[in-house]
Order: sequence, then structure tokens, then C-alpha cells
Amino acid sequence: MTATSLDIAQDLIRCRSVTPDESGALTYLQEMLEGAGFTCHRLPFRDENTPDVENLFARLGDGAPHLCFAGHTDVVPPGDEIDWTHPPFAAQIEDGWLHGRGSADMKGDIACFVAAALDHLANTGEEFPGSISFLITGDEEGPAINGTRKVLEWMSENGHTPDHCIVGEPSCSEVVGDTIRIGRRGSVSGHITVTGMQGHTAYPDLANNPVPGMLGVLNSFLADPLDDGTPHFSPSDLQIATIDAGNPATNVIPAKLSASFNIRFNANHTAESLMEMLSDKTRTALEGTGLGHQISFLPASPCFVTEPGPLVDLMAEAVKNETHQTPDLSTGGGTSDARFVKDYCPVIEFGLVNKTIHQVDERIEVNDLETLTRIYRAFIERYFTAFL
Repeated sequence: MTATSLDIAQDLIRCRSVTPDESGALTYLQEMLEGAGFTCHRLPFRDENTPDVENLFARLGDGAPHLCFAGHTDVVPPGDEIDWTHPPFAAQIEDGWLHGRGSADMKGDIACFVAAALDHLANTGEEFPGSISFLITGDEEGPAINGTRKVLEWMSENGHTPDHCIVGEPSCSEVVGDTIRIGRRGSVSGHITVTGMQGHTAYPDLANNPVPGMLGVLNSFLADPLDDGTPHFSPSDLQIATIDAGNPATNVIPAKLSASFNIRFNANHTAESLMEMLSDKTRTALEGTGLGHQISFLPASPCFVTEPGPLVDLMAEAVKNETHQTPDLSTGGGTSDARFVKDYCPVIEFGLVNKTIHQVDERIEVNDLETLTRIYRAFIERYFTAFL
């Protein structure tokens, strides 16, 4: 008997796969998929100053069209487990809800697309055209260095580049089917330190206080809107995350002041243009103050969009067929591994409701698993009819 999406979701949740530990989740999927005829490749990757990560690529068929489902079995830590109503890795069901870390983000989603694909293959048998593959990483919630990005490089080098990809991130806000994500805003994070001269607050003329200088810099960052948005994106937005002088005394002018910030940006900008703009604003704000500064940026995530077309339409049709609702097309939310996939093929994100992701008592409705599985199943059937 074929495992249901609920069975698969519970088995995956019971694997304590907190990034970067695989904890049996990939092995479980590999054994299931190999039993269904998939050729599986375990792909461990490593890099300097990052943890080693296990990944899985599985494919059935060698022809076109090639549809790939992508996701991650790694999860964020549960925090203090005593705060959970149900143990975070027990996958318990109560009152129609499946509880557990990763239930929504995104082991439940993986369970649905695996169950849908296996059901489709069971009904087509040897007549199945094209290819279905699964790209499953253990590094989405971590540095994202040894996961999807490197698996995609391996896929390209070995003749496995897909024609289209569905990333099963929990995309929906209130009910399954209300949102398809067709892109994501870019993200730039940075850190700035303004350096002055320490001194006594009673003798400010003998010091150089970096605080007013930093306030000037940050005010220049926030003074004007970055843009008014685009047809697919909300306005770009800069948020100050931290300000810290490391100074517990009230009668000491600090020697330096540091701040961190993040920008979520749309297609009006690139990460490079924003970095240059903020560097220029910093220099201008500190001119004539005698203060020094250092500004640095973390690796950025690009902005991207998959324009509405056949791929988006097929998913929207499947959603409408199964739920009788028309999904919104959104580019909201944070970042995901779709930012890597978009360099290889058109990609959209569609999955469960995201209300409880990363929270204590993360959970999903059991009925939502069944609904999402039906939607994926309807999409697969439409896909291989449309693109053959």
C-alpha cells in the first residue's frame, strides 16, 4: 500500500534533522523513492568554515519535459521543548492538527509532493513520459552554501537540469491555495561601525562622540523611500536591526558605535547598486565630523520573478480545480532556495499555510495535507499534458 502524505510527513517529522544534521530524513526518502524506481544520488558537500551537508537528488525518467520538485528536510531548532504542547519531534495529531517542527516548513510539503508524484506514476505505469525529480537539501535553514546551490551545479554538470521547478515552501497565508509565490525580493544585510574618541561626558570637547555621527548616517539611510514598488513587488524597505555601543556607563562617551541593517529590495535595484548607495550616504553624512567608519555587507540574495505564463497558469488551474479559489500571485516573504533555482529554469513556490513556521507549536491541519496533495497531483497531470 502506498504511503499517504500524512504517513510520510509524520515519519519525516520524527527525524530530528536540525540543520545540518540529516538524522535519517534523507535516507527515509531515498529508500522510498528507490522502491518506486527512482535513481537516487546522495550528494554530500563541504566548504571552508561551514558544516558538511547531506543532500539527495532523485530522478525517474530521462526525457523531456523534466519537472523538478525542490525542498529541504532540515529544520530550525525547536527552542525550549518544555514550551511545546506536544513534543516537537513526536508528530502527534490532536483535533485534526499535525504538530511538530517542520510540519509546515517544510516536511509536510515534501510529503505532499512525494505522495502526489508516486500516485501519478502508479497510475501511468510504464507509459509515463518525461521525467520527475526531487532535489532535497539539508542546508536551507543554515548557511545555504552546501545545499541547493551546489546540487544544482552538480545537476547541470551531469545532464539533470530541469525544464521547470516547484519549490514546496509554505506559500499560503490563511488557507491552502490562497497564494502562489512567483518571485522573491532581494535581501542585503550590512554592518556599519562609526569610530570616534572616548572621553568623559562632562568634557565633550576632549572627545569625539560617534553617536551623533551614526544617527546622521542612519537618518540618511531612512530619509527617503527607496522606490514606490513595481507591478510585481512592494516598495523596497530598509530596516535598522541593531545599534550597540558596548558601553554600560552613562558618564562615558563611547569610542565607537555599531549598527546592523537589512534591505528587502525589488527589481528597481541590484544588491551592488544598494551597497554603493549606502556607502556613499555614509561618507557624505560623516564629512567634516572627524569620525572614522567601516561598512561591510554580507552575501546578498538577488531579487527575481517568474513572469505569469504557462507554469504559473497550470498551478493556478490546479488550485482552482481543487479548492475553487483563485490564488494571489505574490513575491512577498523572505528568501528561499528558489533564488538559486531561477538561474537554471523557471521556478515558482507553492505549499502549505505558513502561519506557524519557526514557532513553538508549529503545526498544520491534516486536511491541508490532503488538499495540497490533490493540488500537486492535478498540477502534475496538467504539466505532462501541456509540455509534451
